[in-house]
Amino acid sequence: MNISRRVLLGSTAVAGALPIVGARAQAKPVISVGVLTDLSGTYRDNTGPTSVACSQQAIAEFNAESHGFSVAFRSADHQNKPDVAASIAREWFDGGVDAIIDVPTSSVALAVSQVAKEKDKILLDASAAAMEVTADQCSPNTIVWSFDTYEKAHSTGGALVKAGKKSWTFVTADYVFGHSLEEQTAAVVKQMGGTVKGAVRYPFPETTDFSGFLQQALASGVQVLGLANAGSDTVNCVKQANEFGLNKQMTIAPLIMFLQDVHSIGLDTAQGLITSETFYWNMNDRTRAFTKRVLPRTPNNYPSQGHASAYSITLHYLKAVAALGGATAKKSGRTTVAKMKSMPTDDDAFGAGSIRADGRGMFPSYLLEVKTPKESTGEWDLYKVLATTPASEVLHPLLDKCKFPTTV
Repeated sequence: MNISRRVLLGSTAVAGALPIVGARAQAKPVISVGVLTDLSGTYRDNTGPTSVACSQQAIAEFNAESHGFSVAFRSADHQNKPDVAASIAREWFDGGVDAIIDVPTSSVALAVSQVAKEKDKILLDASAAAMEVTADQCSPNTIVWSFDTYEKAHSTGGALVKAGKKSWTFVTADYVFGHSLEEQTAAVVKQMGGTVKGAVRYPFPETTDFSGFLQQALASGVQVLGLANAGSDTVNCVKQANEFGLNKQMTIAPLIMFLQDVHSIGLDTAQGLITSETFYWNMNDRTRAFTKRVLPRTPNNYPSQGHASAYSITLHYLKAVAALGGATAKKSGRTTVAKMKSMPTDDDAFGAGSIRADGRGMFPSYLLEVKTPKESTGEWDLYKVLATTPASEVLHPLLDKCKFPTTV
């Protein structure tokens, strides 16, 4: 006998009948993901709403329904506070979220990584950069997609030392990310025969006036000022260094700089700066195709390495869920992460790649120089590529304790 939907919904007696139970048993699994990001602070432009858009783009392209499951999506602002992020993560995981995506600010990522491990859920780190996430504090439940402080130190820092810039000092954000970036770059400088004359560390994230810290750096008499920070802090440091004329007396080296930072600074001031990214929208036909697809969701902000990572890590996660089956993937974050590691990666943003046993994505790094105003052909045409460094040369050593399963 056919029973109408109206009757089923309107009758208490029928609501408990076997056909309803059968329908629920046959319902498609729901994979729930959440982008936990900076929607209001220092890293908003480099991650934030555009990372949300890029993750949603990956979900739309993947079409999970055709793979036997559906995807629920949410997003939230962690305010760059580890305690706030950990609280949201617990609430989300307890409420059925399977994977948290993006998570800029390394102290936040480390906190969320521990919660994911405790709950056997997943952290898909698209933008927190401290190498500790896949080193000293590695987890079988965490993936770090395309960049970290070790990669930036060896790509940007190493290139400048090779060019003869051998005496350094740092202006450093005083938390785990800034410390890691400073320490990794200082190690590279020393290994290559250079010298480091200390660092000045500033309170994060409340500092906006860097004049005193920059003057201290200038007084050191070194060749290079390494900026061990990111986002609006980097922008402010570069602008203020230019205002004070520091750029004429020493090389300003933004050790991690995003496309949005260059755009904000402007080519008149930023031209000639050396940096590195793992993604540039105008790199090749595939990166341009990805950018063209995502721009309708974020027309005023072209994707950077963090945004592209949010897209790619979401897409690869969904591929792993499809390979396992939605119901199986929901049972264990560790199992799903192991499946992600067992599968080669490939998408328009990063091309072909893979994920190491510790969860670190293996992709090349591109050494970039900011174009002059005359060289630029458009508002977001900001870089020229100087060199490509293979993943094997910019990934930190794999620790024995981080050799987690790579097969299911």
